Amino acid sequence: QVRPVESGGGSVRPGGSLRLSCVCSPVIDSCMGWFRQAPGKQREGVAAIYAGGQRTLYADSVKGRFTISQDNGKNTVYLQMNNLESEDTAMYYCAAGTLGACNTWSLAGPDSTRFNTWGQGTQVTVSS
Repeated sequence: QVRPVESGGGSVRPGGSLRLSCVCSPVIDSCMGWFRQAPGKQREGVAAIYAGGQRTLYADSVKGRFTISQDNGKNTVYLQMNNLESEDTAMYYCAAGTLGACNTWSLAGPDSTRFNTWGQGTQVTVSS
């Protein structure tokens, strides 16, 4: 079973950038996703990537600002976040799932229940 471990969170000003990393043990799963949860809000899917990196999926709120990628040699999935906004403030989680998790996301949007294992999260705070 894949165990994701996130890092890279922090505090930035609006317009700034951060890159989150998710190291997967022992290997990257068929579908890797990034989710986030702000206080008092439901967990929402941010981005996902199919194994091999050929296809990526994004929430409308982050399209054009966030980029998900993976480095198979390092068993790591990244989330590059640019032009950050205060609304991006949240705990960010990396999650691993089967191919079905990405297929479901592609057809009907992110479904956190399709992801099997989760990291502990890394906090991102965007504030002036």
